Amino acid sequence: MGKHDGLRGKHLVWDWNGTLLDDIGAVIGATNAAFAELGLDSITLEQYRELYTVPVPKFYERLMGRLPTDAEWIVMDGAFHRHYWARAEACGLTAGAAELLAARQESGLTQSLLSLAPHAELIPLVRRHGIAERFVRMDGRIDASTDGKSGHMVRHLAALAVPADRVVVIGDAADDAVAAAHVGAKAVLYTGGSHSRASLERVGVPVVDSLAEAVSAAEELV
Repeated sequence: MGKHDGLRGKHLVWDWNGTLLDDIGAVIGATNAAFAELGLDSITLEQYRELYTVPVPKFYERLMGRLPTDAEWIVMDGAFHRHYWARAEACGLTAGAAELLAARQESGLTQSLLSLAPHAELIPLVRRHGIAERFVRMDGRIDASTDGKSGHMVRHLAALAVPADRVVVIGDAADDAVAAAHVGAKAVLYTGGSHSRASLERVGVPVVDSLAEAVSAAEELV
């Protein structure tokens, strides 16, 4: 397969947390540590996956029975990130991720990374995992908003100059599919991250249990 075939092939936009990075354990640990600081009960992985949503204050509303106040949100968000980054260093890539990314790159196909993790923390972490060179572009969050991915996806694809009808987004959250639909791209959702299979299946896009299956499903979509 020649270099230029990739320009006609599918472009994958990968999510980071819960998709390429196997960090759901760190997320649960950090969530519960943050809750403990506010006197809230801890939750299980199953509860987290059933209730998780974007924007995150809405997730906290589902857990608390009300939206957190602005002051509570600042405390919770700060506590979560402090506890999360203390744990994130120990997280590995999801099974098969490095090999899949390398194989796609070697076959001349393009892929990029779009995350809502802070850009300044994201890029060094991706580099440490040795996969930064697999992507033609990597974008993390550069503002403090709690919005989902849709606006970021518009900017990401504009910077890439890739037509949306050739793009498949692979992520672990309903919001990844929302962002894909927002720009006219396709999506495949992976069950190893923030959402339960049941909550992902309500979205109406292919749902898979491994990243290898995600790539296969993406091949069939575009």
